[in-house]
Amino acid sequence: MTGYVTKARLLLLGLPLDSVTLSQALDRMDVWLAAERPRPHTVVTLNPEFIMQARAEDLVAAGGRSTFTAVMQRADLVTADGVGIVWAAKQLLDEDVPRAPGFDLATGLMERHGDQLRVFFLGAKPGVAEIAAQKAHERYGVVVAGTHHGYFAAHEDQRVAELVGASKPHLLLCGMGAGRQEIFCDIWSKVLGAPVMLGCGGVIDVLAGTAALAPDWTRKLGVEWVWRVAGDRKRWGRAPRLARFVALVRSEGRRTQRGG
Repeated sequence: MTGYVTKARLLLLGLPLDSVTLSQALDRMDVWLAAERPRPHTVVTLNPEFIMQARAEDLVAAGGRSTFTAVMQRADLVTADGVGIVWAAKQLLDEDVPRAPGFDLATGLMERHGDQLRVFFLGAKPGVAEIAAQKAHERYGVVVAGTHHGYFAAHEDQRVAELVGASKPHLLLCGMGAGRQEIFCDIWSKVLGAPVMLGCGGVIDVLAGTAALAPDWTRKLGVEWVWRVAGDRKRWGRAPRLARFVALVRSEGRRTQRGG
């Protein structure tokens, strides 16, 4: 590995966005893993819900900045998770930003490194992380550094962080939901110690088989969220947030055109 392509970081609706392909993102993480003295790095896979959640928190946060916004601004790598971000970047920045979704980042890194990669699976309901870890070991050959469910209270954060750190993982898959997972990795990064800490949402459920990966055709088009929302009543609450995101982008675009 000689390095990776570096492009200037974009700023989309107040949040950072790295215009990197999946391969470039994986190359960057390879460099972090190969460092003589590895340090913790956080990876955020940005989607429209992250933006809307962060902006909602900003309205009530002291000083006008939410913790979720702040940790995303500090992240070492922020990729475009879905077509909504790609569309917004084109509309507002006139940039063609490639997608690098969380599932592809996680499985891509495991495919590249196999039994040389120690992975800690943190997230999902009790028992799910263990299934995901076993299946990932069988499929990719990775070493399971440890597992823990994602349903623990904030006062247990230090205990869980120390458990992860003691296992000395190369990759931490942290699937505890938007905001919670990013804030946890940011606050406890030095204790966690993993060279790559990936906020991965439902990836652990998908690896375990307790949630289905969207069909290939939706993933190729970048519209897998439509399939998930339509097929799962629990996700129907996402639709209004996605509609507000579209309205926000269009409003920001009109404001920019007016020079305001």
